[in-house]
Amino acid sequence: MEYTTLAAVDLGSNSFHMAVGRVVDDQIYPLDSLKETVRLGAGLTSDKRLDADAQDRALATLRRFRERLAGMPKESVRVVGTNTLRVAKNAREFLAKAESTLGFPIEIISGREEARLIYMGVVHSLPLSSQNRLVVDIGGGSTEFIIGNKMKPRVMESLYMGCVSYTRRFFPEGKVDKKSFKAAELAAREEVQALVERFEKEGWKEAVGSSGTARALAEVITLNGRSNDTITAGGLAWLREELIESGDVRKLAIAGLRDERIPVFPGGLAIMSAVFSELSLKEMIVAEGALRQGVLWDLLGRVHHRDIREVTIEQFVRRYHVDAVQATRVGSLARALYRQLEPERTERTFVAESFLAWGVQLHEIGLSISQGGYHKHSAYILANADMPGFSRQEQAWLANLVLAQRGKLAKMREAFAVDADLATLSFCLRVAVILHRARRTLRLPKISASRRGKTFILHVEAKWLEAHTLAAHAFEAERDEWDSTGFAFEVEEK
Repeated sequence: MEYTTLAAVDLGSNSFHMAVGRVVDDQIYPLDSLKETVRLGAGLTSDKRLDADAQDRALATLRRFRERLAGMPKESVRVVGTNTLRVAKNAREFLAKAESTLGFPIEIISGREEARLIYMGVVHSLPLSSQNRLVVDIGGGSTEFIIGNKMKPRVMESLYMGCVSYTRRFFPEGKVDKKSFKAAELAAREEVQALVERFEKEGWKEAVGSSGTARALAEVITLNGRSNDTITAGGLAWLREELIESGDVRKLAIAGLRDERIPVFPGGLAIMSAVFSELSLKEMIVAEGALRQGVLWDLLGRVHHRDIREVTIEQFVRRYHVDAVQATRVGSLARALYRQLEPERTERTFVAESFLAWGVQLHEIGLSISQGGYHKHSAYILANADMPGFSRQEQAWLANLVLAQRGKLAKMREAFAVDADLATLSFCLRVAVILHRARRTLRLPKISASRRGKTFILHVEAKWLEAHTLAAHAFEAERDEWDSTGFAFEVEEK
């Protein structure tokens, strides 16, 4: 049976989350989300039992979640519990009440399964990369570490340390001093040491943080001028000193520290500081995706190695009735020109060529609105549509590429000035569009491209140009257009 709506519920040690998505083909579009700070992990007694207050907070939240999930088939909802429910001795009794309250079965997942699902949620929210990524997710009771490549996790580990448990253990009542912070950091470093050799052997190009602790740290560090939307080693060191100097997290008067995060902030900071130290990290970006998004994708049963962006592109191709034959013609030539200009296969060229392929597939979607200025319509759609898997920055980049396929280029001067790769891809796309303007299979001449500084050079057979005056005239006009961008265009006959 196919479902048009899916829901995922994550019963974390700090917060409970719910995500609801609409299913279209093999794609999920966000519909709704709820989050409540339950601090289930704070209700664990010394003998590892959930106290009554924590259970009451959790059940009250689940009653509210039930209202949103009412009427959904059981098969379309997946509910997962994490570390606190893994370790609580009375978890079975609590789960009976929780399932009755929520109206759906609850699955307690292992640390490794949690890591796998976190990676799935994170990677769907990140830009394309062919390099290994390290993902770190500091939860309320455990911290997951994953190294993956594209859609596939390679190494996964879950450590029994979290922002709730560490704050309770080392910073009771929110009190912080140099001794207690050092103790928390050392304890976390000892945990991380166990995986350092294995993870360093696998290697990674980029470090990524997910979930509340990472987002809170990035926000505080950024709003206080210590980074640009990332977590940095310097920012963590500064924040550590500020926290110790305050003596009490409730007295920490810094921008960006939200009230709901205060009770677990010291533990999260200590763990992240230990992670940076043991893994020799300098900077970490923060992803939007997390466990609940991973649960949604897993529920959908997606093929793990298939990039979500490909699914989105395919869906747009169908939605806007793209002429696939024409796109193939244009794409083959544009890709050949790009490989002549950039023969070396690197991470940068891998990403650029992927965007060129997507841009070619979607460069005519504006024809569904109007033939006149269709490139502008195409660019508007790409900049403003909901495109799962693409960040807003990526959509803007793709929109600029499509906008530059024809017409006046002066509008691209500023964009080209800050991104020479965009200029290179635009050259390839414009030439391919010009040469396939007839929209039929043609015997093209031997064509090649080269570059001299900021000048793009197109090498074309002289006899062919003499016989195809429309193309020759278009190439003449291109000289003026490229001059307006700070780049240049030349045709060399051979």
